[in-house]
Amino acid sequence: MDNIKSYVGQHKDRFINELVELLKIPSVSADSAYSQDVINTAEAVKESLEKAGCEKVELCETPGYPIVYGEKIIDPNLPTVLVYGHYDVQPPDPVELWTSPPFEPVIKETELHPEGAIFARGACDDKGQMYMHVKALEYMTQNGNLPCNVKFMIEGEEEVGSPSLSWFVERNQEKLKNDVILISDTGMISNTQPSITTGLRGLSYVEVEVTGPNRDLHSGLYGGAVANPINILAKMIAQLHDENNHITIPGFYDKVEELSREERDEMAKAPFSLEAYKRALDIDDVYGEATYTTNERNSIRPTLDVNGIWGGYTGEGAKTVIASKAYAKISMRLVPDQDWKEITDLFTKHFESIAPKGVKVKVTPHHGGQAYVTPIDSIGYQAAAAAYEESFAVKPIPVRSGGSIPIVALFEKELKSKTIMMGFGLDSDAIHSPNEHFGIFNYLKGIETIPLFYKHFTEMSK
Repeated sequence: MDNIKSYVGQHKDRFINELVELLKIPSVSADSAYSQDVINTAEAVKESLEKAGCEKVELCETPGYPIVYGEKIIDPNLPTVLVYGHYDVQPPDPVELWTSPPFEPVIKETELHPEGAIFARGACDDKGQMYMHVKALEYMTQNGNLPCNVKFMIEGEEEVGSPSLSWFVERNQEKLKNDVILISDTGMISNTQPSITTGLRGLSYVEVEVTGPNRDLHSGLYGGAVANPINILAKMIAQLHDENNHITIPGFYDKVEELSREERDEMAKAPFSLEAYKRALDIDDVYGEATYTTNERNSIRPTLDVNGIWGGYTGEGAKTVIASKAYAKISMRLVPDQDWKEITDLFTKHFESIAPKGVKVKVTPHHGGQAYVTPIDSIGYQAAAAAYEESFAVKPIPVRSGGSIPIVALFEKELKSKTIMMGFGLDSDAIHSPNEHFGIFNYLKGIETIPLFYKHFTEMSK
């Protein structure tokens, strides 16, 4: 592994150019208008795995978009690493807030990325991080130092809740058999202080619809006489939190894992500047559940947020109308022991119960997943920690993420495997937002670090 740095340096421009070409394809899984682009991206990933050295690569059909599967088996007696990633991306909206077109990648310097960062939708989540694994495999196969077996499972529906993944995993357990699962779809504290994500929050995502009169009404003739669904929806949403920003759904906190003071103190050792956090977001103060710190609020505590709200007339100029319907999309991030289906049911019953007479309420569940915690005493975690320390010359810090990767709990249930999350993005990379980007340093450092995980995991598994 000694020549990994020189190999990356020698092929740096090609590695960057290949990622740029992949980012040009608008693989938005949430919008059927991009369906051919999603399929084209799957084909591109398949070709890249073949060139990197996988001996068997195939596009596996599912009820939705295909899963790209690849493998390089050097000895059945050696450990097997299963790499998971996704090739689909979030919609780029609102496009007008991008400083450059979302599917025309550009490299720009930033304060945190003086070597430059690639600005494009999917740069960090997850094309850039997924492609690090492809290039790491290329290095190991080209130099004859792949120490164990490797399998790839790259899907195209992660950004819409991975509806076909469980179908595929359940039907291909022998094909996917492994000793550890490796994912890069998370981040790290900074470019000088690596971290390993040991926990993920679960997710319950719903859409609500409030219906009042059977048609849109003139606000002068009917205003004040009938329930306005938009006003009602706003009041109902406001009732979902109390004055301490505590979620008011009965039973919501019944199974919430309460961390000990000792565990919370350990978490607090991670470097964090509240002033820098506020400055980066251009806010005067933070906001959240009383008695918890910012880092606790966004990692070990459950949340409820409105992700979108609409209804009535929103075009240019004025239209005096009381809308017949109002809508909102709501996500709840969950912690260990909270079951997302149970939480969805609790939300539905509560939301229906607080609706006043004069409106009808409909709650439509979209998708969800369980929270996940990986033990830091596992071989997988220890191998990842050793890889980061060798690459960065700094010990990584274990952290819990506020994000959700619902398929991680699925993997443990179906494949009986632990998942190691080796992320190389930064919180500032604007994933899911306009101007998403991924640092050149981070991209190349990931390619350098991943082969070290293979080395340490193989040695520790003996």
